[in-house]
Amino acid sequence: MQRKAYVPGTAVLLAALLAGCTGGSGGGDTAADPKPGDAGATTPAAQPGKYRTLPEACAAVSHDSLDSLLPGIRQITDQEQRDTAYEGEATLTYDTDRRVGCGWKVESTDATDHLSVDFERVVSYDNSISDDTRAQGIYATKEAAADLPEPAGSATSSATPSGSGGESGDGSGNGGDSPTPSSSTSPSSSASTSAPGAGGGAASPGTSGTPTDLQPRELGSLGDEAFLDDKLSPASSTVQQRTVTVVFRTSNVIVTVEYAEQPTASAGAPDSKEMQDKARNLAQKLVDRFNG
Repeated sequence: MQRKAYVPGTAVLLAALLAGCTGGSGGGDTAADPKPGDAGATTPAAQPGKYRTLPEACAAVSHDSLDSLLPGIRQITDQEQRDTAYEGEATLTYDTDRRVGCGWKVESTDATDHLSVDFERVVSYDNSISDDTRAQGIYATKEAAADLPEPAGSATSSATPSGSGGESGDGSGNGGDSPTPSSSTSPSSSASTSAPGAGGGAASPGTSGTPTDLQPRELGSLGDEAFLDDKLSPASSTVQQRTVTVVFRTSNVIVTVEYAEQPTASAGAPDSKEMQDKARNLAQKLVDRFNG
């Protein structure tokens, strides 16, 4: 009789334990439910960049532009060699959807000219940061690395004629490249290069052998943002090479144009203004290509 009474008691105990476990697990599920305020509290994904592809780099520069920047091409008499010179050499990259480039090198009777173009399409893999914002950061790093000097007019803004507005910080946004020089220091005042006058300035040589008004600077009318760098090899070199670099950003694409010239003989440094004009003209054509 004792054994028969024990079995039902054990069954009752097991049933009670099972009921308790069931009740505990149900309470745990309820506690794990999200708060009502958490539902739908998701951050919208940042907007993708405007550009999803890149142009074919070696075909992005027209023959007319190459003739201007690389005058040695027109001196090549063999048609097959000239065609090869126009083609350029593609830069080795591992993801042509993200980066492409091309380079040209042509010798002439007066100099050896180098030209390269580089296209980088920036993609942000963070949903909270847009492609454009990521591209702005990369561009800012490039500009900081260029270590551009202070604009020539920033230190003398108090002497700026009242008609100019007197805000040196807006110099790069005037549709030009840097604060507009006054008439006494304009590039056309070439006589100031030999006169050590007080104003001296715009045509005086800078630290790199570049006239002050042609020093490295931000460009206010090229793409979304842009800058120009101009470097001359040390004066101790037998033949000085000048390298002009223009970097601009348009939406999520960053473009770099590098143009270098080295004379074949010690005939002085290559002309800064001429090289800058050519490099900027090409950069503008590339901007127009993206916008078109």
